[in-house]
Amino acid sequence: MLQAIGLTSAPRRDLPSVVDDLTFEAPSGRVTVLLGATGAGKTTALRLMLELESGRGVTYFRGRPLHRIGHPAREVGVLLGDVPGHPARTARGQLRMLCAAAGVPASRADELLDVVGLAGLGDQRIGTLSAGMDRRLGLASALLGDPHTLVLDDPARGLSPREKSWLHGLLRAHAAEGGTVLHTTSDPKEAARSADRVVTIDDGRLVADQDVADFSRTRLRPRVAVRTPHAARLAAVVSREARAARRSVEVVAEDGSRLSVYGSTCAEVGDAAYRHGLPVHQLADEIGDAGPASAPPARPAGAAVPGPASTVAVSELPPPIPVRPARGPLRPVRYELRRLFGVRTTALIMAAVLVVSAGLSVLLARSGRTPLPGLLVAWPDLMPLPPAAFGAGLLGALSFGDEFRYPALAAGRGTVPRRLGLLLAKLVVSAAVALLLAVLAVLVNAEVLHLVYGGDLIGVPANARQLGASWAGLAIGCAWAGLLAAGVFRAAGAGVAAVLAVPVLVVPLVRKLLEGPSVRSIAGLPGRMRELAWLQWPYEADRWAMAAVRVVAHPVGVALSLSLSALICAYVFTSLRGRARW
Repeated sequence: MLQAIGLTSAPRRDLPSVVDDLTFEAPSGRVTVLLGATGAGKTTALRLMLELESGRGVTYFRGRPLHRIGHPAREVGVLLGDVPGHPARTARGQLRMLCAAAGVPASRADELLDVVGLAGLGDQRIGTLSAGMDRRLGLASALLGDPHTLVLDDPARGLSPREKSWLHGLLRAHAAEGGTVLHTTSDPKEAARSADRVVTIDDGRLVADQDVADFSRTRLRPRVAVRTPHAARLAAVVSREARAARRSVEVVAEDGSRLSVYGSTCAEVGDAAYRHGLPVHQLADEIGDAGPASAPPARPAGAAVPGPASTVAVSELPPPIPVRPARGPLRPVRYELRRLFGVRTTALIMAAVLVVSAGLSVLLARSGRTPLPGLLVAWPDLMPLPPAAFGAGLLGALSFGDEFRYPALAAGRGTVPRRLGLLLAKLVVSAAVALLLAVLAVLVNAEVLHLVYGGDLIGVPANARQLGASWAGLAIGCAWAGLLAAGVFRAAGAGVAAVLAVPVLVVPLVRKLLEGPSVRSIAGLPGRMRELAWLQWPYEADRWAMAAVRVVAHPVGVALSLSLSALICAYVFTSLRGRARW
């Protein structure tokens, strides 16, 4: 059972609340429809229930608010708006990525594709799906964790009559198994066809809470739908005969050839058309909207009947609804791998980086002025970063920025959860991809140089280990700088800008600070560190420690260290500030 109590949205800029003291129930085993015109507050009410909108009130899902449910995806299935996913990702890839987020087996994706009728379209990309397929995929996303409650915002929008019938049948089957279904609509006829209970709101306030039979009797009335090329003549004939027979009949012209006749039957309208020789192309009984509901607001179960004014107790306002963070994936590393490699963007970026890097390496070797390390990483003096380092930073920026644009963990959240497990998974995966790209760039450049200029050009430098550590640190540092900057500013472009800012702005500043003769030396640092440490490491580790110090002491290393430190502090600060609001 879903219980919404006192839902009230926070007013904005002296405007009235979109939702005002909304209270209703959606019982288990039944389909409940939240009915209202466009702008009545239906979507805002759902966002308040899901703790996505700030305001007051509380919503219980089987007796517990959403933030107290251990695994929300297994209790509540949500569909707000369009399917949240990258348009280049396949339908199967999208569901498998969400399986890792919900902590369910990946085989669940194929099962749901079969249930929603997309079994043969699993490899089709989300951006190419039609409106009906998009809604089917959205419903599959909502059913992924086998939830007890479904909360859907206008799920039949843009569907054909046949697809609407299929959707209503699936929702009815979920309710028949004991589940709770709540969905919104602005069509009273659809509410009458699909619901067991209809909750009508207007201007964010409860208007009526009725069983579907009472709703149909008070809100809808039967009519005869007629389509004829002589609509005006038939309307005049039916009205004239109704006045002669003293019957209450109303004829409404819908468009040029369609009439709606209230208070009559198909037989009476057909006989009148036949007597006057008027052709009829359509004649059918339908259910029409009788206008806004006039029933008084239903009183919640158990509420006391108010007595005289002197005996009415003034209740306190319900507690505020905080906007809470989405929960992180239950399998963050698996989720991140499927997110990263589920689209062709990653492979295309890596391929483009390797091609550009190989071309630059060949051009630099032709001039003969670039040393061997610069040739292997394809880093000319005119470029702020080598292609492989920039590609690593771009992939790192997309790790957060792409998700902010196409949220995948919960529909309508709009932000990526900042849980430590997810952040660590992103750092590990982005570092691994950056290291792979750095190694591939060196190997491809060496092979291309060997192929074009022969084997005399390529050799192993004397300080190969130090150069390799420096190269790996540069690639990983660029990836993490892009990742953290995109997470702080919630845009992939900000991550790319942060990666470029290190060599363009920070490195020249660090070089200015480090210019001039060195007065002090760090010689003997490993020995002094050994004296302070309570664990004695082998003497062979001194060489590695000095290599690491030299890498960090390099202007690029210092710049990356400063940039990463600033970004980490900004990330922690924004996370703590958001948590303080929650």
